Amino acid sequence: MDSSEYVIVLTTMPSGPEAVRLAKILVEEHLAACVNVQHEMQSIYHWKGKTEQDSEQQLVIKTMSERVPVLRKRIRSLHPYECPEFVVIQLSGGDEAYLSWLKDAVSKE
Repeated sequence: MDSSEYVIVLTTMPSGPEAVRLAKILVEEHLAACVNVQHEMQSIYHWKGKTEQDSEQQLVIKTMSERVPVLRKRIRSLHPYECPEFVVIQLSGGDEAYLSWLKDAVSKE
């Protein structure tokens, strides 16, 4: 099985129920097989010339590379940030049964 067609996408959301809501939408729309909503964390970053600090939650989104363009568009349409994080990490390995499940989960429409 070629694992290069499988990816993990990272994004962050403000802490609170919106992160879970976004995760559910992505799974229900078959844009992701699974989304892990991580515990609250502190993010420190530069934005518009200032150092900012916010409570955020990271979403770890498991999907197929072919779904990335639609996933990116959907996240942009639902995300509250002007410039949301959207980082794609290509997998270089994985359990065959898990990857098969992932493919099946995002292929259903």
